[in-house]
Amino acid sequence: MKILAIGAHPDDLEIFMGGTIAAFLAQGDEVVMVTATDGAKGGKGDPDELVRTRKAEAEAAAGVFGLSPLLLGFPDGGLRAEGPVIDRLASLIAAERPALVVTHAPNDYHGDHRALSDAVRIAASFVAPVMWMETLMGVGFAPTHYVDITAQAGLKRAAILKHVSQDPGRFVDMAELSGRFRAAQCNDSAGHAEAFRFEPVFPFADPRNLLPPAPGVKPVRDRRS
Repeated sequence: MKILAIGAHPDDLEIFMGGTIAAFLAQGDEVVMVTATDGAKGGKGDPDELVRTRKAEAEAAAGVFGLSPLLLGFPDGGLRAEGPVIDRLASLIAAERPALVVTHAPNDYHGDHRALSDAVRIAASFVAPVMWMETLMGVGFAPTHYVDITAQAGLKRAAILKHVSQDPGRFVDMAELSGRFRAAQCNDSAGHAEAFRFEPVFPFADPRNLLPPAPGVKPVRDRRS
């Protein structure tokens, strides 16, 4: 099975779904990591130098998973759900024919994330179902699906840390806090999980058979007995 994971900036996929990427790979699936923008706004200094730096970091981070990223190179900070972006994504989806596309939620904090979410939804059309990654720190996000990433948490951390120019320790802290919280929502206080949201659109009703396993169900004690 092939999964197309599309993030706006060079570190987004690692932060929001790095554990799930590793979980897909562990069960033998193919993952294509795609970054829409060039990352030129992710710091101070010469933008061209920053683009080169972030490209190298993206390659190193994807390498943690044994992958090579596909960098589309749209301008950072100026992503729009318009013709050139939608057409490029539609061509990519048509060529890859993924079983599932995962991208940002339409209400995430960054304008590029929101624009990419809209563009991917339009581009995917009837070709593949689209699932949303969690928003930053889960703000305004209501999960419908969870993936247990307890065994992959170390890989996720290592991949985020490859983005040295972005002060990645802060994102490691955010991701681990979120991961523990999402696992705790599933009554797994010792594990890590990543959360996703899927809104059914015909002909795609429920993609749970396309995902790695969720944290196991652990019933609470029946206090009536």
